[in-house]
Amino acid sequence: MGCLGNLLWFVFGGAISGLSWCLLGCLWCITVIGIPIGLQCFKFASLSFFPFGKEVDYGGGAGSFLLNILWLVITGLPMAIEHALLGLGLCITIIGIPFGLQHFKLAKLALMPFGTVVM
Repeated sequence: MGCLGNLLWFVFGGAISGLSWCLLGCLWCITVIGIPIGLQCFKFASLSFFPFGKEVDYGGGAGSFLLNILWLVITGLPMAIEHALLGLGLCITIIGIPFGLQHFKLAKLALMPFGTVVM
């Protein structure tokens, strides 16, 4: 399911989702202070392009917590809402449920991207 799921995901919406993460990464990298946040966006863009077969492990410390607060206020909430709404729309159909679950995984990631490890 991983290879076929990733191919279908990329064609039917994953490319747009990944490009939105890349756009946010470019916007954050414009400033010197935002470069660590932009690099995190690029890491999650690759996850957003091909999410099947990958797991996300959440963790982190005080620095991750502070960056997550900054991220949530500026960028995280709109991205999480986007992924949650797309996930809800896809979960209406039986065929779209696996894709909706991937959007929910990305919505959680959009709320707390720092301190996470993609495996």
